Amino acid sequence: MSDNESKIPTHRLSRIGQFASLATRIGGNVVAEGTKQWLKGQRPQTKELLLTPSNIKRVADQLAHLRGAAMKVGQMLSMDSGDLLSPELAEILARLRSDANPMLSKQLNGVLEQGLGSDWKQHFLSFNFKPVASASIGQVHQAYTDDGDNVAVKVQYPGIRNSIDSDVNNVATLLNLVGIIPKDIDVKSLLDEAKKQLHAEANYQLECQYLTRYKKHLSDRSYFIVPNAYPNLSSETVLTMEFIEGDSIESLVTAPQTLRDQVMHNLLELLFAELFEFQLVQTDPNFANYLYNQQLNKIVLLDFGATREYSDIISMGYRKAFSAAIKNDDQALEAALTQIGFFSQ
Repeated sequence: MSDNESKIPTHRLSRIGQFASLATRIGGNVVAEGTKQWLKGQRPQTKELLLTPSNIKRVADQLAHLRGAAMKVGQMLSMDSGDLLSPELAEILARLRSDANPMLSKQLNGVLEQGLGSDWKQHFLSFNFKPVASASIGQVHQAYTDDGDNVAVKVQYPGIRNSIDSDVNNVATLLNLVGIIPKDIDVKSLLDEAKKQLHAEANYQLECQYLTRYKKHLSDRSYFIVPNAYPNLSSETVLTMEFIEGDSIESLVTAPQTLRDQVMHNLLELLFAELFEFQLVQTDPNFANYLYNQQLNKIVLLDFGATREYSDIISMGYRKAFSAAIKNDDQALEAALTQIGFFSQ
């Protein structure tokens, strides 16, 4: 085992045990710190004892270790509620958007055998067992096919698909215990969205189909790159696509204003095309899903696991909502948002 490899708990009971163990350690830390402050004549608040940097780090480290739903909730919390979190907490949870320890080589080989067959190595001239990227639900490896194509192979963490609902519920309980979730956040909606998104992302065959459809939709937009999919080297737990180089989209923060404006213009155009032309939307805003290729001056689109199809009614509802907002027509805007489903009838 390398220094940063870690075995991913694959059974539901073992994952629940990880949450229980963490809660116990946090409780022990609260008692120890509370006693220390009490002996000094201080009267600490329970929330202050729970929401310490060491406890927050424990939670973030545990979410990164469990991956899957546990890590996804932390990611969504850091992206959707960053303004409501303390700077220290926001920084720690933001790590979850790109950081995760790789799975053990034995687990990796097991997933590849299950997804591509026991002879999976015969499909590749070479396969780099050290991942080039790791995230909430899987890790990515660079390889060369038997035809010499440079590809990225996304391998799903074992046991993730069967633990989504229980993981989301358990991590919510844990975050509430520690006091990480601000009262202003709609926790139920966040959890429901996390479950829905994770169940969709866990089907790599579906993502492979969306990848192919997106490439076709964007064939006439030269400022985007969508990797070629390899359906014959993909399954529900393994997804193979063309390997494309690029820098993090966040690296453009220091780029010239004209370039930043151009990239933002193209991304907004993509959003409107998704809503009104394709009626197919990649709904995960994680910046790790986007790269910028400086040599080609193009935006690379990588991850389509959270893609959703929208009906004519929903697409038209968004069109009406934008139109009403531009005209400052509150009544029309309310009607459009009701059509979309934001409000009840």
